[in-house]
Amino acid sequence: MLLRLGASGPAVDEVRTRLGHLGLLDERRGGDYDVVVAAAVRAFQQERGLTVDGIVGPDTYRRLEEARWQLGDRVLTYTPGHLVTGDDVTQLQARLSQLGFNAGRIDGMFGPRTDAALREFQGSVGVDGDGVCGPETYRAFDRLIKTISGGNAALLRDRITLSELRTGVMDKVVVVDPGFDAGAEICEAIAVRVEGRLAALGTQVLLTRTGAIASPPDEGQRAEFANRTGADLFVSINCSEATSARVNGVGCFYFGEPGGGAHSASGRLLAERVQDEVCARTSFLDCRTHPRTWDLLRMTRMAAIRIDVGNLSNVDDAARLRDPAVQDAVADGIASGITRFCAPA
Repeated sequence: MLLRLGASGPAVDEVRTRLGHLGLLDERRGGDYDVVVAAAVRAFQQERGLTVDGIVGPDTYRRLEEARWQLGDRVLTYTPGHLVTGDDVTQLQARLSQLGFNAGRIDGMFGPRTDAALREFQGSVGVDGDGVCGPETYRAFDRLIKTISGGNAALLRDRITLSELRTGVMDKVVVVDPGFDAGAEICEAIAVRVEGRLAALGTQVLLTRTGAIASPPDEGQRAEFANRTGADLFVSINCSEATSARVNGVGCFYFGEPGGGAHSASGRLLAERVQDEVCARTSFLDCRTHPRTWDLLRMTRMAAIRIDVGNLSNVDDAARLRDPAVQDAVADGIASGITRFCAPA
């Protein structure tokens, strides 16, 4: 599904309704997908850490669906093979973390770690530890949460994980993900160079692809590949292709909600290290680091970043990216950033 300016029909009506429930659109307004709806969609995307384009594609539509749920609206449980997501899951994870139970990263995905934390909580308060978050468990939360305030256990655990990673780059497992979209050949050329540089330092590097693939895996599948390997780090290398040819430069992204919400401390530091090193070695504009909730960053269980190494719509960026010497410099920067990230504090 792809909804943009001028679209109409039941799907547009549903998007309008959901935006209205979130307070981003006057629910009394009806009609087509107009500039007011597009502005509300952009506001939602900005708030959720998505790509801000005013278009409702599969990712934005799914996040609108997730946003409709509040804790207590439905029964939550972990079902292998069917990942439950939503704002209510985010709220559940936040409550468990606030009470000292390790639900993992607060990402709105009900996975095995959230299930284990929920069962542990249920056992501690005398509720049947069946992993089903229903009325009885909600009542237990309501009794306890009023007496607990402050702290961020999830962030503290992330920082502990970060300290455990800082033992040097040797023997680390790093998944390098060459982008599948714009500039796929350039991304692969840089990824292969990164692989060589890290392998020389004793790092085990796994590429998500080598060569062209007829049916590229989606972000969730690539994240699952990284999770299955038990990787320590995940680095996705991409070229952007903005609609404006004036857009240029290098930017790094890590999992996080805009405005200082839940984020990956290790991902943020990795993004900062890689961004610094790439910009120090090239003449690309420094577009800094930014939090995003893209599936590629949200679903990976390790420190993960995406680096956009330039905009192919920009003449200067495109020329640089096709230069093997610049590809070498970018690869040097990425490898050096990873090495700095893993260096003992």
